[in-house]
Amino acid sequence: MPKTLTRSSALYQEALTCFPAGVNSPVRAFKAVGGQPLFIREGKGSKVTDADGNEYIDYLGSWGPLILGHAHPEVVRKTAAAIEKGTSFGTPHEGEVALARLVKECFPSMELLRFVNSGTEATMSAIRLARGFTGRDIVLKFEGCYHGHSDSLLAKAGSGAMTFGVPDSAGVPGDITRKTLTVPYNDTAAFTAIMEKEGPRIAAVIVEPVAGNMGLVLPREGFLEALRASTAEHGAVLIFDEVITGFRVAKGGAQERCGIRPDLTTLGKVLGGGFPLAAYGGKKEIMEQVAPLGSVYQAGTLSGNPVAVAAGRATLEAILSEQNFYDTLAAKTDLLVRTVGEIFTRRGIPHVINHFASMFTIFFTGGEVFDYQSAKKAQADRYGPFFHHMLERGIYFPPSQFETAFVSSAHTEKDIEATAAAAEKTFTLQEMTWK
Repeated sequence: MPKTLTRSSALYQEALTCFPAGVNSPVRAFKAVGGQPLFIREGKGSKVTDADGNEYIDYLGSWGPLILGHAHPEVVRKTAAAIEKGTSFGTPHEGEVALARLVKECFPSMELLRFVNSGTEATMSAIRLARGFTGRDIVLKFEGCYHGHSDSLLAKAGSGAMTFGVPDSAGVPGDITRKTLTVPYNDTAAFTAIMEKEGPRIAAVIVEPVAGNMGLVLPREGFLEALRASTAEHGAVLIFDEVITGFRVAKGGAQERCGIRPDLTTLGKVLGGGFPLAAYGGKKEIMEQVAPLGSVYQAGTLSGNPVAVAAGRATLEAILSEQNFYDTLAAKTDLLVRTVGEIFTRRGIPHVINHFASMFTIFFTGGEVFDYQSAKKAQADRYGPFFHHMLERGIYFPPSQFETAFVSSAHTEKDIEATAAAAEKTFTLQEMTWK
């Protein structure tokens, strides 16, 4: 039976008079899956409850930050204690130094760092810093990797692998994105060719070491190693965008897992424990170019906000206090992917489930998904009905085929069993049966 969404519907109609499409971030509008967005009232552990009182097992996790689940007791307690002491100072404070020490302990490549408020701000600042440090203008990114909505990074590939980017959004001047090169993710040959041609002009190569914004796509063997070798050869700055993967796939992020040390790293999401907090950092000689030590300007009124820092510190301390935290989380994810995948296989549903650590994406396709073009071959028109049928059965997946789902430490085997049962029921429906 369809869930009652009376209150969500009323709120959505009111929101349409306040915000573009009724939302404050595009994917929340459910445009990719049809229907209307849910308005969430509260979250606890592995579950969220909407404005009408319907409960869902949540694999959205606020798009990745909530690795401990919703309203983790220690995060709530320590954040509340911080609020009582003041919500913002605009000055240095002890908490930001303590959190920075934790970050440096986990990410040895970040010899110096600076806190900012969002992943977009972190990557924008890292790019500016790379340009200032090298004295070069061109940035190379990979098709399907998202690095926030700053102008120079909103570029897509043109007619070939070695074309300069064109704006991927209205309002972005072409002159800006013409300084952005785009290469297919995992295409080592195309990357090597463009570096041989343009290497001396390239300030930075920025990449999601494990891509999470075209759905989850893993790096092929040798790809990240080629980026490290070529950037070193040509004097370009290698930036790992670990806004998603930082503290999500290991305490030292994807760079710990792959054994590659980038020049700069950007962090966000888990770092803030559900609050607006991000960071960029790296080699001391590069970071010393940031004002007031150097001539690369970056500032922020709420940077290192004491409440956000307290939430982030509580989150990291909870993670680091459990010896097998990441192994346990990966085991839960493996169980979920294997159980749901077996149902798809038994039902004859063409699918690929990419997963890594506590991240996964279900693609309705019969072929491997290894870059943006192969991801686009997934049948997104089938993801929408699947999403809504699962939602009706109390399972909240990301409302887009091309987003990543997340497992938290709060998810239980019972949650996974309920998710599998919902998938089984979904594919007993005639309209959800396809070959």
